[in-house]
Amino acid sequence: MSATIIDGKTIAARVRGEVAGEVETFTAQTGRPPGLATVLVGEDPASAVYVGGKQRACAEVGMVPFDRRLPADATFEDIAAELRSLNADPAVSGVLLQLPLPGHLDGAALTAMIDPGKDVDGLTPVNAGLLALGLPGLRPCTPSGVMELLSSVDTQLEGAEAVVIGRSNLFGKPMAQLLLAANATVTVCHSRTTDLPGVCARADVLIAAVGRPRLVTREFVKPGAVVIDVGITRLESGLVGDVDFEPVAEVARAITPVPGGVGPMTIAMLLRNTLDAADAQVGSVSQDDE
Repeated sequence: MSATIIDGKTIAARVRGEVAGEVETFTAQTGRPPGLATVLVGEDPASAVYVGGKQRACAEVGMVPFDRRLPADATFEDIAAELRSLNADPAVSGVLLQLPLPGHLDGAALTAMIDPGKDVDGLTPVNAGLLALGLPGLRPCTPSGVMELLSSVDTQLEGAEAVVIGRSNLFGKPMAQLLLAANATVTVCHSRTTDLPGVCARADVLIAAVGRPRLVTREFVKPGAVVIDVGITRLESGLVGDVDFEPVAEVARAITPVPGGVGPMTIAMLLRNTLDAADAQVGSVSQDDE
């Protein structure tokens, strides 16, 4: 068996194209484009690259980027004041606080200060709670992108057994919730899981997100499973994922590469969330005017 390679770049380009068309319509109808604000604290090189990519993607689809940068020694209150200002700005549809923050700052507490209606990362306690309850809200971008990738290869989730390796608040937990909402039977694995290969080998859908290079070997994978690799690690040989790609591709039905799989979807879904947030805010204003 030779797996179908799930091309995240192509799927992300389609999503971004759809968003660009909808942004054009939104702007024509409202007289103002959606706006995405990114808040970067300090000068971490990787974070700066991520923020730069988000800013460029925002402009490419016709949104207005708001780039807010604070020094590494900024206080909690400095950042809180910036977030309150962005929450109150009607030109800003979405607010994203780039993580991780410098060690002296509480990233979870600051993220919780973002207006849930502008929380385009889907990480505030309000949006996490709405997801857990199966209620409408803004969803985390990377798990939402994985759902798009699964759909692209006609993955039957209803009744399927799905295994997520990783239980982080950023990915593992919301990924499990989205799969549950699609009526999959979900197992979340982690560092204390007994017989990890055996648990994973039951999965019709296997999603790895722990940042351990080539953890998922061929023995982890049920023949015909769909394998999504969220992990990425830089080794001397280059970028690799959590999945030992070539041997696993011999038994899987479909698989994402690293790079070029999940990664491009994150920004695409961020743009989608920003547009959805803008639509909801316009609807809320219209209701208030009635």
